[in-house]
Amino acid sequence: MKKDKAYEQEKKRKLSPREEQRLARFETVCAEMEQKGYRKRELMIGIVKANVITMLLAIPLCVAAILLFLAVSPGSLHSLSLTEMIIWLVSFFALTVVHEGIHGLTWSRFTPNGFRDIDFGFMKQYLTPYCTCATPLSKGAYIAGALMPLIVLGILPWIVSMIMGSTLLLYISLVMILAAVGDMLIVLEILKARSDAQEQLIYDHPTQAGCVLFER
Repeated sequence: MKKDKAYEQEKKRKLSPREEQRLARFETVCAEMEQKGYRKRELMIGIVKANVITMLLAIPLCVAAILLFLAVSPGSLHSLSLTEMIIWLVSFFALTVVHEGIHGLTWSRFTPNGFRDIDFGFMKQYLTPYCTCATPLSKGAYIAGALMPLIVLGILPWIVSMIMGSTLLLYISLVMILAAVGDMLIVLEILKARSDAQEQLIYDHPTQAGCVLFER
Protein backbone atom coordinates (compact mmCIF):
# COMPACT_ATOMS: atom_id res chain seq x y z
CA MET A 1 0.00 0.00 0.00
CA LYS A 2 2.81 2.41 0.83
CA LYS A 3 4.36 1.70 -2.56
CA ASP A 4 1.09 2.57 -4.31
CA LYS A 5 0.73 5.79 -2.35
CA ALA A 6 4.30 6.80 -3.14
CA TYR A 7 3.75 6.18 -6.84
CA GLU A 8 0.48 8.10 -6.87
CA GLN A 9 2.27 11.00 -5.17
CA GLU A 10 4.96 10.93 -7.85
CA LYS A 11 2.29 11.16 -10.55
CA LYS A 12 0.91 14.31 -8.92
CA ARG A 13 4.23 16.16 -8.68
CA LYS A 14 4.24 19.66 -10.12
CA LEU A 15 5.61 19.65 -13.63
CA SER A 16 7.68 22.35 -15.26
CA PRO A 17 6.26 24.02 -18.40
CA ARG A 18 8.69 21.95 -20.52
CA GLU A 19 7.57 18.74 -18.81
CA GLU A 20 3.93 19.64 -19.41
CA GLN A 21 4.70 20.02 -23.12
CA ARG A 22 6.44 16.64 -23.17
CA LEU A 23 3.52 15.00 -21.36
CA ALA A 24 1.00 16.51 -23.77
CA ARG A 25 3.00 15.16 -26.73
CA PHE A 26 3.27 11.78 -25.01
CA GLU A 27 -0.49 11.55 -24.51
CA THR A 28 -1.11 12.58 -28.13
CA VAL A 29 1.25 9.91 -29.46
CA CYS A 30 -0.32 7.30 -27.15
CA ALA A 31 -3.77 8.15 -28.47
CA GLU A 32 -2.53 7.90 -32.07
CA MET A 33 -0.94 4.53 -31.39
CA GLU A 34 -4.16 3.17 -29.88
CA GLN A 35 -6.09 4.43 -32.91
CA LYS A 36 -3.72 2.38 -35.07
CA GLY A 37 -4.74 -0.74 -33.20
CA TYR A 38 -1.98 -0.99 -30.60
CA ARG A 39 -2.74 -2.19 -27.08
CA LYS A 40 -1.15 -0.06 -24.37
CA ARG A 41 0.50 -1.49 -21.24
CA GLU A 42 2.12 0.73 -18.64
CA LEU A 43 5.44 -0.55 -17.26
CA MET A 44 6.20 1.89 -14.46
CA ILE A 45 8.54 1.33 -11.51
CA GLY A 46 8.30 4.56 -9.52
CA ILE A 47 11.23 6.73 -8.46
CA VAL A 48 10.87 5.99 -4.75
CA LYS A 49 10.77 2.25 -5.42
CA ALA A 50 13.88 2.46 -7.59
CA ASN A 51 15.75 4.43 -4.93
CA VAL A 52 14.76 1.99 -2.17
CA ILE A 53 15.85 -1.03 -4.22
CA THR A 54 19.14 0.72 -5.03
CA MET A 55 19.84 1.19 -1.33
CA LEU A 56 18.94 -2.44 -0.59
CA LEU A 57 21.24 -3.70 -3.35
CA ALA A 58 24.12 -1.34 -2.57
CA ILE A 59 25.84 -3.48 0.08
CA PRO A 60 25.56 -6.92 -1.58
CA LEU A 61 26.54 -5.53 -5.00
CA CYS A 62 29.54 -3.67 -3.61
CA VAL A 63 30.69 -6.62 -1.50
CA ALA A 64 30.47 -9.01 -4.48
CA ALA A 65 32.32 -6.60 -6.77
CA ILE A 66 35.06 -5.93 -4.21
CA LEU A 67 35.55 -9.63 -3.48
CA LEU A 68 35.98 -10.37 -7.18
CA PHE A 69 38.35 -7.39 -7.44
CA LEU A 70 40.45 -8.87 -4.63
CA ALA A 71 40.42 -12.28 -6.30
CA VAL A 72 41.74 -10.84 -9.57
CA SER A 73 44.04 -8.17 -8.07
CA PRO A 74 45.02 -9.35 -4.57
CA GLY A 75 46.69 -6.69 -2.45
CA SER A 76 45.56 -3.83 -4.72
CA LEU A 77 42.66 -2.58 -2.60
CA HIS A 78 43.50 0.44 -0.43
CA SER A 79 41.84 3.38 1.29
CA LEU A 80 41.35 6.39 -0.96
CA SER A 81 43.60 9.36 -0.38
CA LEU A 82 42.09 12.84 -0.03
CA THR A 83 42.96 13.59 -3.65
CA GLU A 84 41.35 10.34 -4.81
CA MET A 85 38.23 11.06 -2.77
CA ILE A 86 37.91 14.46 -4.46
CA ILE A 87 38.38 12.83 -7.88
CA TRP A 88 35.75 10.23 -6.97
CA LEU A 89 33.27 12.91 -5.91
CA VAL A 90 33.83 15.04 -9.00
CA SER A 91 33.56 11.94 -11.18
CA PHE A 92 30.25 11.02 -9.56
CA PHE A 93 28.60 14.33 -10.48
CA ALA A 94 30.21 14.52 -13.93
CA LEU A 95 29.40 10.94 -14.87
CA THR A 96 25.81 11.31 -13.66
CA VAL A 97 25.39 13.85 -16.47
CA VAL A 98 27.29 11.62 -18.89
CA HIS A 99 25.01 8.72 -17.88
CA GLU A 100 21.96 10.59 -19.18
CA GLY A 101 23.85 11.69 -22.27
CA ILE A 102 24.65 8.07 -23.13
CA HIS A 103 20.96 7.19 -22.90
CA GLY A 104 20.20 9.99 -25.34
CA LEU A 105 23.04 9.27 -27.76
CA THR A 106 22.11 5.59 -27.97
CA TRP A 107 18.38 6.15 -28.41
CA SER A 108 19.01 8.89 -30.98
CA ARG A 109 20.55 6.28 -33.29
CA PHE A 110 17.09 4.69 -33.64
CA THR A 111 14.80 7.74 -33.83
CA PRO A 112 13.43 9.41 -36.98
CA ASN A 113 14.85 12.82 -36.06
CA GLY A 114 18.03 11.76 -34.31
CA PHE A 115 19.01 13.77 -31.26
CA ARG A 116 16.10 16.16 -31.80
CA ASP A 117 13.85 13.40 -30.43
CA ILE A 118 15.84 13.34 -27.17
CA ASP A 119 15.20 15.60 -24.20
CA PHE A 120 16.62 15.99 -20.71
CA GLY A 121 15.22 17.12 -17.37
CA PHE A 122 15.70 17.15 -13.63
CA MET A 123 13.19 16.08 -10.97
CA LYS A 124 14.19 18.43 -8.19
CA GLN A 125 11.84 16.76 -5.71
CA TYR A 126 13.92 13.58 -5.97
CA LEU A 127 17.24 15.14 -7.03
CA THR A 128 17.03 12.94 -10.12
CA PRO A 129 18.23 13.89 -13.61
CA TYR A 130 16.65 12.04 -16.50
CA CYS A 131 16.70 11.55 -20.25
CA THR A 132 13.60 10.81 -22.30
CA CYS A 133 12.93 9.80 -25.90
CA ALA A 134 10.00 11.43 -27.70
CA THR A 135 9.24 8.56 -30.09
CA PRO A 136 8.38 4.88 -29.60
CA LEU A 137 11.29 2.49 -30.20
CA SER A 138 11.67 -1.19 -30.90
CA LYS A 139 12.18 -3.30 -27.80
CA GLY A 140 15.80 -3.99 -28.67
CA ALA A 141 16.61 -0.33 -29.33
CA TYR A 142 14.98 0.81 -26.10
CA ILE A 143 16.76 -1.81 -23.99
CA ALA A 144 20.09 -0.96 -25.64
CA GLY A 145 19.69 2.71 -24.72
CA ALA A 146 18.50 1.88 -21.22
CA LEU A 147 21.47 -0.36 -20.43
CA MET A 148 24.27 1.42 -22.30
CA PRO A 149 25.28 3.68 -19.34
CA LEU A 150 25.53 0.58 -17.13
CA ILE A 151 27.86 -1.05 -19.64
CA VAL A 152 29.99 1.99 -20.54
CA LEU A 153 30.27 3.64 -17.12
CA GLY A 154 29.80 0.68 -14.79
CA ILE A 155 30.68 -2.78 -16.05
CA LEU A 156 33.56 -1.91 -18.41
CA PRO A 157 35.36 0.37 -15.90
CA TRP A 158 34.88 -2.30 -13.22
CA ILE A 159 36.56 -4.89 -15.46
CA VAL A 160 39.39 -2.44 -16.21
CA SER A 161 39.77 -1.67 -12.50
CA MET A 162 40.42 -5.36 -11.81
CA ILE A 163 42.94 -5.61 -14.65
CA MET A 164 44.76 -2.46 -13.50
CA GLY A 165 44.31 -3.06 -9.80
CA SER A 166 42.87 0.48 -9.47
CA THR A 167 40.87 1.06 -6.29
CA LEU A 168 39.76 4.51 -7.45
CA LEU A 169 38.36 3.17 -10.72
CA LEU A 170 36.70 0.34 -8.79
CA TYR A 171 34.80 2.80 -6.57
CA ILE A 172 33.87 4.99 -9.52
CA SER A 173 32.50 1.99 -11.42
CA LEU A 174 30.54 0.78 -8.39
CA VAL A 175 28.67 4.04 -7.95
CA MET A 176 27.89 4.08 -11.68
CA ILE A 177 26.54 0.53 -11.47
CA LEU A 178 24.28 1.58 -8.60
CA ALA A 179 23.19 4.64 -10.59
CA ALA A 180 21.89 2.25 -13.27
CA VAL A 181 19.71 0.13 -10.96
CA GLY A 182 16.60 2.07 -12.00
CA ASP A 183 17.40 1.38 -15.65
CA MET A 184 17.83 -2.31 -14.91
CA LEU A 185 14.46 -2.40 -13.13
CA ILE A 186 12.73 -0.87 -16.15
CA VAL A 187 14.36 -3.41 -18.48
CA LEU A 188 13.29 -6.18 -16.12
CA GLU A 189 9.68 -4.99 -16.33
CA ILE A 190 9.93 -5.03 -20.13
CA LEU A 191 11.33 -8.56 -20.17
CA LYS A 192 8.64 -9.74 -17.74
CA ALA A 193 5.88 -8.38 -20.00
CA ARG A 194 5.81 -11.42 -22.25
CA SER A 195 3.38 -11.48 -25.13
CA ASP A 196 2.67 -13.36 -28.34
CA ALA A 197 2.02 -10.08 -30.16
CA GLN A 198 3.82 -9.83 -33.50
CA GLU A 199 4.79 -6.19 -33.01
CA GLN A 200 5.99 -4.46 -29.85
CA LEU A 201 7.15 -0.89 -29.38
CA ILE A 202 8.43 0.82 -26.22
CA TYR A 203 7.63 4.46 -25.50
CA ASP A 204 9.60 6.15 -22.73
CA HIS A 205 7.47 8.05 -20.21
CA PRO A 206 8.51 11.74 -20.22
CA THR A 207 7.82 12.56 -16.56
CA GLN A 208 7.90 9.28 -14.63
CA ALA A 209 10.27 6.35 -14.18
CA GLY A 210 9.15 3.76 -16.65
CA CYS A 211 7.70 3.32 -20.10
CA VAL A 212 4.67 2.19 -22.09
CA LEU A 213 4.55 -1.00 -24.13
CA PHE A 214 2.51 -0.91 -27.34
CA GLU A 215 1.68 -4.24 -28.97
CA ARG A 216 -0.54 -5.58 -31.72
